[in-house]
Amino acid sequence: MSTLRTSQKDAYGLILEAIDSGVYRPGDRLVESDLADRFGVSRTPIREALQRLETQSLLTRDGRSLIVASLDHNQMAELYAVRTELEGLAARLAARHATAEEVQVLQEMVEADRARIDDPHALARANRRFHTQIHLASHNRFLVQQLDLVHRSMALMATTSLAAQGRGVTALAEHAKIVDAIRRRDEGGASGALRDHISQAFVTRLKLDSEARSDQ
Repeated sequence: MSTLRTSQKDAYGLILEAIDSGVYRPGDRLVESDLADRFGVSRTPIREALQRLETQSLLTRDGRSLIVASLDHNQMAELYAVRTELEGLAARLAARHATAEEVQVLQEMVEADRARIDDPHALARANRRFHTQIHLASHNRFLVQQLDLVHRSMALMATTSLAAQGRGVTALAEHAKIVDAIRRRDEGGASGALRDHISQAFVTRLKLDSEARSDQ
């Protein structure tokens, strides 16, 4: 039984990571046998992982097939609205509860990301780690769980907003402002800085989507 649970957890995590990293993109069809071969896992845990991902709306049905879900304009706006509120709360709580060591890690992350400015995909991965660190620094397990669900849904966007021209530089400056507020225990400032950061990311996302539609 323990081995079965481990296989189920591994299959779910492997598929989720593949979606998050762009191996499988919105609209891609996921086939049990192909996934089992790719990840070296039997079809039973793969099937159960797919059912779980469908329940979480990360996969959707196209006839009898399961495909990676995509977000329309309204869904994306709804997701960003929820993310803004939850991220703002995480920053506020981080300013209240973060340890000196956690603040140091955040500062070091910002400095390390300066070397990734010209690599949007590496910067996107680092960005996820940065936000996760703020979530953990909030020291609120229920908030962390909800933000984890939100960030999984962010994987359903075909491109990263950090791929936009100049966005990496401005995003990094926004990160530095957030960390500075957390360091100073400025709860309102940290919350406001992170909410502004998400708002600018949303504006960039809308512009990217508009450009993609005009190119079709």
